[in-house]
Amino acid sequence: MLLLFLLLPFLGALLMPATVWLGQRTAAWLAGAVSLAGFVWLLWHAPWPGLDFSLSLPWMPAIGLAFSLRLDGLAFLFGLMITGIGALVVLYARYYLHHGDSRPRFYATLLLFMGAMLGVVLADNLLLLLVFWELTSLSSFLLIGYWHERTAARQGARMALTVTGLGGLALLAGVLILGDIADSFAVRDVIAARAAIIGDPRYPLALGLILLGAFTKSAQFPFHFWLPQAMAAPTPVSSYLHSATMVKAGVFLLARLYPALGHTDWWFALVAPVGLATLLVGAYFALYRDDIKGLLAYSTISHLGLITLLFGLDTELSAIAALFHIVNHATFKASLFMTAGIVDHEAGTRDMRVLGGLARYMPYTATLATVAACAMAGVPLLNGFLSKEMFYDQTLQAAPLGPSNLLLPALAWLGTAFSVAYSLRFVHAVFFRRSTAELPRIPHEPPRWMRIPVELLVLLCVAVGLAPHYTVDTVLRLAARSVVGETLPPFELALWHGINPPLIMSVLALLTGLALYRWMAPVGRIERTVPTQLGSRIFSHLQRRLLSLAGRLDRAMQHPGLRAYLLWLVLAALVAGWGGWWLADAQWMATGATWQQSSWGFLALAALAAVSALLAVWWRKRRVLALAAVGVTGLMVAWAFVQFSSPDLALTQVAIEVATSVLMLLALRWLPHASDSRPDPIPVRLRDAVLAVLAGAGMFGILLAVLGRPLEPISGFYLEHALSLGGGANVVNVILVDFRGYDTLGEVTVLALAGLLLAKLLEDYSLRTGPGPHDSLLLAIGARLLLPFALMVSLYLFLRGHQQPGGGFVAGLVTAAALVSQSLAFGLGWSHNRLRLHATYWSATGLLLALVTGLGSLGFDANFLTSSHGHLHLPLLGEIEWASAALFDLGVYLVVVGATMSMLGKLAGTQDPHAEKGSI
Repeated sequence: MLLLFLLLPFLGALLMPATVWLGQRTAAWLAGAVSLAGFVWLLWHAPWPGLDFSLSLPWMPAIGLAFSLRLDGLAFLFGLMITGIGALVVLYARYYLHHGDSRPRFYATLLLFMGAMLGVVLADNLLLLLVFWELTSLSSFLLIGYWHERTAARQGARMALTVTGLGGLALLAGVLILGDIADSFAVRDVIAARAAIIGDPRYPLALGLILLGAFTKSAQFPFHFWLPQAMAAPTPVSSYLHSATMVKAGVFLLARLYPALGHTDWWFALVAPVGLATLLVGAYFALYRDDIKGLLAYSTISHLGLITLLFGLDTELSAIAALFHIVNHATFKASLFMTAGIVDHEAGTRDMRVLGGLARYMPYTATLATVAACAMAGVPLLNGFLSKEMFYDQTLQAAPLGPSNLLLPALAWLGTAFSVAYSLRFVHAVFFRRSTAELPRIPHEPPRWMRIPVELLVLLCVAVGLAPHYTVDTVLRLAARSVVGETLPPFELALWHGINPPLIMSVLALLTGLALYRWMAPVGRIERTVPTQLGSRIFSHLQRRLLSLAGRLDRAMQHPGLRAYLLWLVLAALVAGWGGWWLADAQWMATGATWQQSSWGFLALAALAAVSALLAVWWRKRRVLALAAVGVTGLMVAWAFVQFSSPDLALTQVAIEVATSVLMLLALRWLPHASDSRPDPIPVRLRDAVLAVLAGAGMFGILLAVLGRPLEPISGFYLEHALSLGGGANVVNVILVDFRGYDTLGEVTVLALAGLLLAKLLEDYSLRTGPGPHDSLLLAIGARLLLPFALMVSLYLFLRGHQQPGGGFVAGLVTAAALVSQSLAFGLGWSHNRLRLHATYWSATGLLLALVTGLGSLGFDANFLTSSHGHLHLPLLGEIEWASAALFDLGVYLVVVGATMSMLGKLAGTQDPHAEKGSI
C-alpha cells in the first residue's frame, strides 16, 4: 500500500494524455481524484506510535541503494501538505487556466512533481532521496516554464534548474561522504551512526555540502535570487511549489538529518547565520516589490529564513517551532498566492501601483486576503501568531551567542516587523487604497469553486490560531518525534501564555510594522541603492560569459568543420590515454606471451585489414571503392571474432557492416563532388598521419597491457551461471538481457534517441514517397525476393538467440536492412503504407516493453530486470523452454528496427536542396 501510495501520482501523470480525447475537464477530475485519494489514504494510515509503515526492496545493494520507503511522523506531516494543498491547487487551476492552455500537460507535470516530492519525504535511503530530489528539480523546471512561449518563463525555469541543480550536485557529494562515514545510506543507520559522523574529520565538509543542497532548494541567501524569477510560472504553480512543496524540500532535509548532524558548533555556525540573513533580506526587499507575486516571493524567502534560523538555533523546542511554522506558512502563503491569482485573473494586473479599491468590487475576496495576510503578519487569533511567539521565545533562549545573545532577538524582531509592514502594504494597496489609475478590466468576484480553496486554507489559519490543541497538536507531535526523538520536551500550543517577553515582542512588531509602512519611503534608501534583482543580474552575467567562452572554444575547436572537431577529439583522447599510461607505469608487452602456430592466421587477417584501410585512404576520391575497402576491414574484424570463438559478435559485426554501408551510401550524395575538393597541404597530412599512428599504437598498447594483466577474468562466472541463473546456453545473450540488462537498456535508449534526433534534423527536407525516375528494376525484383527470406532469417536468429548465436539486436538489424531495401526500391512510403510501420512507434513500444519486463520482476521480490526461466507443457507441441528475458529481447528488437528504419529511411527519402550546386 505504501508503494501504491507513492506510485499513484506517477500513474495519474501517465494516464493524463488520454484525457486529451476525453475533454479538458477530465484532466482536472483525474488530477483531483489522485491528490484527494492520497490525502485520504494518509489520514487513514496515520503512523501512530508503535506502528511501522516501511518498505524495502533491493535495487543496487552493491552501492548501498535500496528502494526503501518509510512513513514516519515527519513524512506524514509533509505528505498531508503535499497531497492536501495539491488537491486544492488542482481545483483552483481548473478555473485559473485559460482555454488555450493545455490542461493535460499542466496536470501531468503537476502530478509528476507531486510524486517526486512524496518520494523525497518517504525515502528511507539517502541515495533514493537524491533520485527524487533531482526529479523535483526537473519537474519544477517544466512547471515554471509551462508558458514556454514567454521569455520570462524560460529564463526563470532555467535559473531555477541551474541553481537547484548545482546544489543537488553538492548534496550528492555530501551524501556520499556521509554514507561512507556511516557505512550505510539508510536514513535510520545514518542517524544511529551520529557519534561516528560527528567525530569524523570529514564531518564539516559533508555538512557544508549537504547544507548547500538544502539552501539552494529553499532559496536561502545568497541563493535566493532564483525564487522571484520563478514567479513567471502560473499562479497555481507558485501556490504549490513556492509555498508548500518545492521550497520546503530544503528545510525538510534539515529536519530529516537534524538528529545525525545537529547539536554541534558547526551546525549552529553554518545554519543560524544563513537563516537570519535570509529572514532580514527577504523581509526588507518584500516591502518594496510592486508586483503582488514579487512581494509574496520575497516574503516566502523571509519565512524560509525564519524556519532555517529555528533549526540553526539547535534546540529541541526550536526544531518543533520550525515544524510548526512550516505548516502555518504553507496554509497562509498558499491562500495568498491564490488570492494574487484571483486579482490578476479578474482585474487583469498584479501591479500594486495600478491596483486599489478592489474591496468595493470583491469584498469577499478582500476579507479572505486580509485574514491570510494577518496570519502572515502574526496577528493574534491566527496561526502565524502562535509560531512567531515560539520563534521569539527561542531567540531569547539562544545560549550559543553568549554575552551578545540580545542581538539575535533584536534582529529576529526586526525581520518580523518588516513582515507586518509588507503584509499591510499588500492588503491596503490592493483592496483599500484609492486608485487613480484605470484597471485593464472591471474586477468582480471569481467563480465560486475558484474561491473554495482559499476559503479552506483561511479557515485552517483561523482554526489553528483559535484551537491549536484540537487541530495541529497531534500531527505536530508525531512529526517532532521523528526529529528530536521519542521523548519530547514540554511545550503547549495555546492562544494565551500570559504577558511574557514573546507577547511584548509581538505587540511591538505590529506597531513597528505600521510605522515602517507609513514611512517606507525614507526606510527604502538601501533598496534604491542596491540594483534591483542584483542576484539574478549576476547570474545572468555569469551565464552570458560562460556561453561566450563556450562559443569561442566551439569556434576554435570545430572551425571549419567536422574534421577540426575530430582533430581535437582525437588529440584529447591521446593526451588522456598516454598520460594515464605514463602515470600508471604500464608494461608494453604481455608477460609470458608465446607465439603460436595459429598466430600466422591472425597476422594475415591483420595485414588484409591494414591493406584495406590503406586502400580506403588511397581511393579517397573514388568514394564507392573506398567504402568497399572500409567494409572489407569490418569483415576482417568479424572474421577475427569467429577465430576468437565469438560468433555472436561476428554476426552483429556483419549486420552492422551492412547497415553502415547502406547508411554511408545514402550519405555520399550529400558530400561535395570529389573533383571539387583540393588536396590538403603536406604539413596537414603529416599531422593527421602522426595522430593516426599514435592513436593506433595507443590502442595496440592498451590491448597488450590488458592481455598481460595477471587478473582472473570474470568470464568464468558467466560461463558457470549463464544456464542455471539465466536459463540460456548463449552466454553473450544472457549477459546482454540478464546480467548486464541495465547496460542494454541504456544502449537501446540512446539508439532510440539517436533515431528520433536524426528524423527531427531531416524533417524539413522534401521526401520521396514513391519510386523516382532512376530507380532500378533489378533492385526492385531483388528486394521483393529478399524480404521474406530476410524476415525468416531474422525470426530464426531471434528465436535461437538465448541458446545459440543470435538475439534481438542482430535480428533487428537484419529486419531493418530488409525493410530499408524495400524503401529504396519502392519509395519511402512503402513500409508505412504496406506494413503500417511507423518507426517512432516501434522504438517507443520496444522501450516500453523492455521497461515493463524489468519492472515485472519487482512484483516477485526480485531485482529490476531479473529474468525467470522454466519449461511449459503445451498441447501438441509438448515441452517448450521459455525465459522472460525473451520479452526484453523483443523490446531490443523493436527498438533496433524502429531506430534503424528511422535513420536509414529518412536518409533514403531526403532530397538534397543544394544538389544542383553539388555540395551542402
